[in-house]
Amino acid sequence: MMMTKYTKIAMFIAASSFALAGCGSDGKDGTDGLPSVDPAKSINDLHLDVTNVTYNDGVPTIEVFATNEDDKPVVGLSDLGIVIAQLTPAHASGAGNSAQWTRTARESGPDAFVDHKTGAYTFTIKPEGFNAQLTQRYNVYAGGKDSTLLDGKTAVPRQEIVKDFDGEGYKAKYTKNIVSHEVCAKCHNDSEPLTRRHSSYYKEETCATCHSSSMSPDKQWNHLIHNIHNTNKTFEDKYGNEYDGEAAQHLIQNNCQSCHVEKEGLGEWQNWTQMPTMETCSSCHVNVDFVNGQGHPKQTDNSNCIACHSATWTEEIHTGKANSTNALINQYGLHVASTIDATTQAATISIQVVNAEGEQVDINTLSSMIQRIEVVTNVGPNKVTLGYNGKDYINAIKNGVIDPKAKIEDGKLIYTTSKDLNLGAQGKDDETAFTFVGWGMCSEDGKFVNCTDPDFDGNDLTKYTSMKADMAFATLSGDAPSMRHVDSVNFTACASCHSAGFPVHKGGHHVGFVMTEQLSHSQDENGQPIIGVDACTACHTPDGTYAGGANMGALEMKLHKEHSQGDYAVVKGMNCSQCHTTFNLDAFKVKGAMATDAGKYSTPIAATCASCHSHNLDAFKAHVETQGAIVNGDDKQAVDDAAQLETCFFCHAPTPADHTSMKF
Repeated sequence: MMMTKYTKIAMFIAASSFALAGCGSDGKDGTDGLPSVDPAKSINDLHLDVTNVTYNDGVPTIEVFATNEDDKPVVGLSDLGIVIAQLTPAHASGAGNSAQWTRTARESGPDAFVDHKTGAYTFTIKPEGFNAQLTQRYNVYAGGKDSTLLDGKTAVPRQEIVKDFDGEGYKAKYTKNIVSHEVCAKCHNDSEPLTRRHSSYYKEETCATCHSSSMSPDKQWNHLIHNIHNTNKTFEDKYGNEYDGEAAQHLIQNNCQSCHVEKEGLGEWQNWTQMPTMETCSSCHVNVDFVNGQGHPKQTDNSNCIACHSATWTEEIHTGKANSTNALINQYGLHVASTIDATTQAATISIQVVNAEGEQVDINTLSSMIQRIEVVTNVGPNKVTLGYNGKDYINAIKNGVIDPKAKIEDGKLIYTTSKDLNLGAQGKDDETAFTFVGWGMCSEDGKFVNCTDPDFDGNDLTKYTSMKADMAFATLSGDAPSMRHVDSVNFTACASCHSAGFPVHKGGHHVGFVMTEQLSHSQDENGQPIIGVDACTACHTPDGTYAGGANMGALEMKLHKEHSQGDYAVVKGMNCSQCHTTFNLDAFKVKGAMATDAGKYSTPIAATCASCHSHNLDAFKAHVETQGAIVNGDDKQAVDDAAQLETCFFCHAPTPADHTSMKF
């Protein structure tokens, strides 16, 4: 028996084909097989759609339509494939079992489909175990690295889609979508494979479709995905790639809500709380053996899980720590102000704690619970002059004890710098002193506690909460201060991976700090505060950090080094646009020499580019030095003098979308 259900697009295609037939079968310009509409000659974006599914005795014929960004039909796809899966509903395979995709067919390559030369392609595949009562998923993929049309020239970008139907070809009445690919794309570059394990699959929906009940339990998606994104288990795939969860820990901090977020169209986004199963839970709770009753009462199936692990309890236990931390962070903020003494040229910094309503709080009432308040002062926001070792730095409060150089007056913490700031002339960048203040509170069990308690270890990273940081600017003349541009990277882009409450530099040497709107001194075009990363230059100076230039610690290099592809890459395939809103190329006009190795300095554009382009430094050096740059020079002053002689942007016109763009 054949059943046919047409979508609107399918009917349009059918009508177009009929019109072609009426005009003669030889198509456009009398050439057999060509469509009536000009096919796409280039493909910047590939769009795929499953337009129709028909069944003949349980064997589906799947019609796929391909277009480019201009809605022109794409003819001649060669790397086109499909995976078919069907969905067993929750509890259908056993009480307490979650809904489960089962892969029933997979075909790819030119022999798997028919190209109708109109942008339409059809697959006819017999799936295993077809059940017309179950939802059927069609996962279509095409293109990718080195993929071209049959002409061997036209590049085809990667695209993957899933589309669900019922067993008769109508729109599916029930499906399973828990996490959206958009959530994954916050960290994973949309134009790169999601994992090192596969070089050709880009979408979460594809992973979930293929890693189904047809695989061994440890490779099924609900188990595997949690293994990769938490720190409880380390494993190695058959290609020798090690997965230890450390990158995910730094990014999502074992917080379920980083991935499990409500989104329109995700009918089962709360499934993670409502359907606890042995298969999923064992991916994180690695010390539990359900079958043998180790670490958990013995059980052989999932029928009784929900009896103890209600949705409310499951959500609370998995989100309680993150929610508790956020609640603590939001209790207080800082207002930091700075003034320069005209005689001593010292900066006096005033630190006022405020509550969630913005009301002033006497710091005396909190000082015993303050793990640390770090006060860092440097000079010259755009071209920092004091360096890492020359900056003025103090732990004004540490583990509840106030440093003798600081004091509390009228409920505020007051500190006056002791190092010579060596301020510059009026109106110059180095007339401005800028101060960064980070702080943390001793905490335990979701509340602030006294750091001086004999039983409390204030140096234990789990025993304090990093709080909201702030910064202040001051000039010797009293004129408006110089400020660093913040229109290139907004910390909200960082927070899309790290989360807004990510504690930066939380460790033994620092209390860590949380970057919020308190650090903002500019607004975007919508009037929203820009949380720039300019505060980081208080320590990440052009002279580097604690290792000088050996660790490429200047902000312009450090961030690239930590986030770029290669040995330092956190997430495979990150690109510039995931962090950069724009490239402020004019910023280089006020920058100077940067320490790029121990005792070595480079001109600023070359130094910034080399933080990523270090795989062939000799070739890079030979190229940029013909354009006025200096790479790893011994004389800092000579490099500083040459800083504005680089001519890179005569030819290069980098943008976040394409940092390789040229002017010709």
